[in-house]
Amino acid sequence: MSTTLSLFDEIPAQQDLRDAFDAWLADQRGTGALRQPGSIEVYREMWRGFMGWCLAQSPPVTLESLDVQDLQAFQAARFGMKSADLSLTPRHALRLLRMIDRVLRHHAAQSDEQPNTAASDWLAENPHVRYSEAASGDPLPEFLSVAEAKTLIAFLSNARPRPGVTGARRDAHTAFTWQELRNRVAVALHLGGGLTPAEVRALTLSSPISRGGRMRNLPWKISIPASGNSPARETPIAPWAGELLQHWLQVRSERKIPGDMLFPSTATGKPWSKQSHYAATRQLLADAGLDGSEGGTFKLRHTFALRQLRRGTAPTEVARWLGVEVAVMDRYKHVVASPMDVA
Repeated sequence: MSTTLSLFDEIPAQQDLRDAFDAWLADQRGTGALRQPGSIEVYREMWRGFMGWCLAQSPPVTLESLDVQDLQAFQAARFGMKSADLSLTPRHALRLLRMIDRVLRHHAAQSDEQPNTAASDWLAENPHVRYSEAASGDPLPEFLSVAEAKTLIAFLSNARPRPGVTGARRDAHTAFTWQELRNRVAVALHLGGGLTPAEVRALTLSSPISRGGRMRNLPWKISIPASGNSPARETPIAPWAGELLQHWLQVRSERKIPGDMLFPSTATGKPWSKQSHYAATRQLLADAGLDGSEGGTFKLRHTFALRQLRRGTAPTEVARWLGVEVAVMDRYKHVVASPMDVA
């Protein structure tokens, strides 16, 4: 009996490559890391192109046999093609190699095997791709565009009263649970105040500052307690974030949630854990149409810093607000000097 495959049978390498990607994608969708149809289709097309090249080699390149030389040959075969044909520009190559690395590591975890590190090894050997989003070899901070920031602000602000609107939108905030409101206000402080995740979780009821502001009872600054080598400081927050925070303080008081934590995890006042906070903010960013798997809350912090610098605020002042050394501001110089849109 012949053991040869028909022209219509899948070779094992093809099945393995397809299954590995499908399993990774299913996991990403299940955790909410990938939710947007457009993003999912982009990743599918990228993997199809890579898989097609692997299967065209003799012998076919498999998940196990893939090495740095294979990736170099793949890059060489793709460079020079028109952008409409998915030419591998350095940034496109970086995104593709990151995806390949994630698929390989996910496959290894599922199979209880050592991961194939060919993709990460290739990036380590090719700094022009690895740092294609960086200046002078120092990775640039990820940040939201103006459109992304406006979309997120509108999404977050749906959770507070809107006296200026009419109809169903006027009372839309009443449909939010206190936990949903808490999550949105926390994200508002990441974007509107530049706070880190640890700082948000450490805030107490005495942290919001409304005295001295332009509007009575509206928080306009946040007092952040000292932590490690970082001294206590005060940081201004955007007016829209202050309005959300003001509403949260009212709801928290009405529900009589005990304890001193500004953002408790439970109705009994239990502190918000790192894991719970991370999962909540990641899901919220995904629900807002942003890719929560890249950059996360630190992308919001960088957006705050860049916005302040773009407005002409002195780097020393922005560094003080962020609780970092002034030298850290150097990583933002290239972005601020470029024509990129920053919220």
